[in-house]
Amino acid sequence: MKTGIIGLPQVGKTSLFRILTKADLSASRGNPREAHVGVAKVPDERLDRLAALFNPKKLTHTAVDYLDVGAIGQEALKESSYLGYLRNVDALAHVVRAFEEESIPHVGSIDPLRDVKNVEFDLMVSDLGQIEKRLERVGKDLKKMRSAELEKEAELLERAKAHLEQERPLRELEMTVEDKKRFRGFMFLSEKPILYVLNIGESTQLGDNLNGAIPKYRLSEIASRTQAGATAICGKVEAELSEMTDADAEEFLASYGLRESGLRRLVRTTYELLGLISFFTVGEDECRAWTIPRHTRAVEAAGAIHSDLEKHFIRAETIRWDQLLDAGSEANARGRGTLRLEGKDYIVEDGDVLHIRHSG
Repeated sequence: MKTGIIGLPQVGKTSLFRILTKADLSASRGNPREAHVGVAKVPDERLDRLAALFNPKKLTHTAVDYLDVGAIGQEALKESSYLGYLRNVDALAHVVRAFEEESIPHVGSIDPLRDVKNVEFDLMVSDLGQIEKRLERVGKDLKKMRSAELEKEAELLERAKAHLEQERPLRELEMTVEDKKRFRGFMFLSEKPILYVLNIGESTQLGDNLNGAIPKYRLSEIASRTQAGATAICGKVEAELSEMTDADAEEFLASYGLRESGLRRLVRTTYELLGLISFFTVGEDECRAWTIPRHTRAVEAAGAIHSDLEKHFIRAETIRWDQLLDAGSEANARGRGTLRLEGKDYIVEDGDVLHIRHSG
């Protein structure tokens, strides 16, 4: 799964990408539209605690891929390469400036809600142009030969066009499963799930300011819409944290009244926005988190580990991560009856520990 980081100029977007992914961007971007790709580990205290119990040779967290592109705007969205980068991501993280800093220029006043609406408008304009071109082509094809499939596509595109003309993003358009299949190839930008990331300034009351940032900057309503969310970070503080040891970082966060960094929340929120959950496999060789969509059956979760496990699936030994910790071992959990056997149609829950029994 890949998330594209977008934003207007001077919002801290590339700095955020660098901190998230630990990417080396020492070589300046020759082309302002060039994209950078990096991977951020999804922090998971549950997996860390399981690893402390099993002391494995290897510990593997799940990860989210992030893509950093140049500043967004209508001109950038007319460039095929820039569009190509964004169309190939699964979700968008829109970094929005909410900090005051005289040394960093900003066009106009600091107004996150205005900036959010302006970028959303640009995404919708891009989608509208794409739809109008496709409708023109479909119309010509229908004149040559009537087709039920083309007629359904034309009807859906007309409905999407009307929706966009009301300045409503496509992620809020009601669609059937078949509609979504017809849309899949277009990779519309305003259809993608979006996370608004407020980049606020440093203060002595940072913990309270982060918690209150979304309502303060009037993003509560827009962030509560379909496939949208919001979180807040302080880029300046995150940059300092990224240079510290874990112990120093914990002490530094505590001085601000914080239990975890904003970036940990951001990565986790991105993960949730994509509709993903984690299950775990544990043992002396490796403790590992695996990524699956919500509502995944046990047999399909086995396939996330290896296709042979899905093909030869018999049962999944299953236990909640905290129950396993409480038991102290799988043997003790089995004795207590908390380690249970589930069939292929069991819906895996976030935080399940699975051991797949198979005939392969």
